[in-house]
Amino acid sequence: MMQQSVSTASPSQSSSRHGWIRLPMLFLIGIGILAGCASDPRQQADALGQQAGLVREQIAAPPFVLTTYVRISRHDQPLTVYIEGDGLAWRSRYQPSDDPTPRQALGLRLAAADHSANVVYLARPCQFTAITDDPRCSVAYWTGKRFAPEVVTAMDAAVSRYAARVPGQPVNLVGYSGGGAIAVLVAARRQDIATLRTVAGNLDHDAVNRWHRVTPMPDSLNPIDVVDRVASIAQVHFSGADDSVVPTAIARSFVARAGPCATLRIVAGLSHEGDWASQWPQMLAFQPACHSASKK
Repeated sequence: MMQQSVSTASPSQSSSRHGWIRLPMLFLIGIGILAGCASDPRQQADALGQQAGLVREQIAAPPFVLTTYVRISRHDQPLTVYIEGDGLAWRSRYQPSDDPTPRQALGLRLAAADHSANVVYLARPCQFTAITDDPRCSVAYWTGKRFAPEVVTAMDAAVSRYAARVPGQPVNLVGYSGGGAIAVLVAARRQDIATLRTVAGNLDHDAVNRWHRVTPMPDSLNPIDVVDRVASIAQVHFSGADDSVVPTAIARSFVARAGPCATLRIVAGLSHEGDWASQWPQMLAFQPACHSASKK
């Protein structure tokens, strides 16, 4: 069963083992996997994309240049857009990375596991794109400004660019981790979103930062603040039962506020950076819908 009841503490009830840590920004979601990655993550992404029939592109999405992987084969079918997580935002507890390109690209792995006709993967600003190709990039955009208005504007523009290639077709949004935050913030701006899915999504970064007792991100938009604007969209939020980075309480709170179009699915045995892709076809088969009954 994909859905499982778990007992999860409130985000404000962090364990006593946590001291109050004044960090420059939340590093925990973006720190990524630091060990055992011998090959270039860009080459890994290209190989993964090639296996899935996803072609690498770079597009202008002002103020950024974004790297994407794309397969559009049917103009009469919906478009599913995947948005990457925060990547390697931090090298250590106190030192930001100089390149946020993810080492595992779990968002891309989800896209590669989707066999539908029209799939687009959007890397976040400054991921997979050389700094020389995107001079607007700076550390702020993968730390405290990762969900800034200009970031959301750029990602929204990228969705529009690809939606124009399947005119009149509905758009399905999928976001992993911090990409889940972006997916919600983009959906709140659009009228063509048919479904919204998040995987281990950071749906309330203020609550997540309180949970980890780290400094908030006032320069970033917060998905929980636009929950009313996405409440009419059929949506499902997947949370790993073993996720200690974005605990299930975050998604549970968002779903409670989103109302009858939102569903929470708790997946046993998965952590924040677990093997979501291997189970993704099964999860993708679950079709979110609006119901009159309240969701668990």
